[in-house]
Amino acid sequence: MLKSARIGLGIRWYTAKAKRSVLAQDQSKVKEYTPKVTDNHEHRVYVWGFQETGALGLQTSVKKAKERYTEMVHHPTRLQFSNNNEITDVTAGYGFTAYAVQRDDGETLFGSGLNTDSQLGFQVKGNAKDPSNLDVIIYPTAIKLPRRQEETDEDMQVKSMSAGRAHLVVVTKNGTVFTLGNNSYGQCGRSIIEDERYSGSALIHRIPQEDICGKEDEITHVECGQDHTMFLTKNGRIYTCGWGADGQTGQGNYHTAGQITLIGGDIAKEKIVRVTCSSDCVLALNEAGDVFGWGNSEYGQLDDSEHAETQINTPRALKLTKGIGRIKDVAAGGSFCMALTDEGLVYTWGFGILGFGPFVEQTSRPQHLLPPLFGRNDFSNATTVVSIGCGVFHMGAVNSDGDLFMWGKNRFGHLGLGHKKDQFFPFKAAINGKVSKVAFGVDHTIALCKPYF
Repeated sequence: MLKSARIGLGIRWYTAKAKRSVLAQDQSKVKEYTPKVTDNHEHRVYVWGFQETGALGLQTSVKKAKERYTEMVHHPTRLQFSNNNEITDVTAGYGFTAYAVQRDDGETLFGSGLNTDSQLGFQVKGNAKDPSNLDVIIYPTAIKLPRRQEETDEDMQVKSMSAGRAHLVVVTKNGTVFTLGNNSYGQCGRSIIEDERYSGSALIHRIPQEDICGKEDEITHVECGQDHTMFLTKNGRIYTCGWGADGQTGQGNYHTAGQITLIGGDIAKEKIVRVTCSSDCVLALNEAGDVFGWGNSEYGQLDDSEHAETQINTPRALKLTKGIGRIKDVAAGGSFCMALTDEGLVYTWGFGILGFGPFVEQTSRPQHLLPPLFGRNDFSNATTVVSIGCGVFHMGAVNSDGDLFMWGKNRFGHLGLGHKKDQFFPFKAAINGKVSKVAFGVDHTIALCKPYF
């Protein structure tokens, strides 16, 4: 049977098959969309939170940096410095940030933010004859690590780094440890000097790896608490130094220690694969998925028994995490803890905004946060959490899609949700990239991301 169609004033006759042919789109004329890529770097960096210290590294104008409307950045904002440099790692201290970079000029470490204790090295302004020390650095600036003549640019690439309240510790690929900043409690791994002046100091302490763990082992990770430092080795040993008033050094006492010391307790015969701390409570994880802890336990973070100690100075196997499954990641905040099981389930406990709403602020037992809070739904039922982390007052989790979910205290806008209100449930931060690592400062956050395209 013939079909008809009116075209203009005439009539065209054609079959149903011909009609389909006429209406079919010419595939050769369909334009293929190619996204515009602004740079070819592997990582992008997004920053948000309190900006007045310069920790976000966004400003290039001192005048603008002092204006009130630039005090906070409430949304994740792409760091211009990452457009021009290949950034491989980030760490956030109390009001400052350090960036590990790969550059042709051999510089491997940059920093921005507070430099009142020379935690970002000796930074000067003015001419060489009359230098003036910079206490605040508003844009990422090179930190000159002292080299030996035979050391190459590859040797000086950053292997691991971490920042505390006012100190920075860096481990390079050739195994050298560099410590910068405040050493009032021995957190830089050197002897404590009475009345030492840290502002304007050019001292960067250098420690050979073998002086810490011997020639048969090597340092794989460094973790700074508020005023103490921990080194994790390939063989699963932990060495510590610094402030120990709450037992956070794990050395069996409550003293300060400038000498880096191997710790034992319940981890003496364990192979530890992860150690974490943002303040003075420490969690460690062995290869079997068992959790150990030491330090401050005033809110039952490490022990929920009736007569539990509030400070624990020796590593202890945690009983309260038994029964929730094999654990693959842990995080310790100021008054709370987190655990992630190999099934991708997130547990929190302690005191604070734990993610269960405004009416739950304390629990002595790990409680499970539901998977839909982290992006799992009927359309994406394979989505699961792959990593967790926290600052002193806030928490975060990254799922398998590369999305970051944040919750907790938000006084400085460091949750990146567009406001300063506290967030009682995990909420997705709008970041234009797949998040691979998050550095949680006390009042700012840094995310290392891979582009979608």
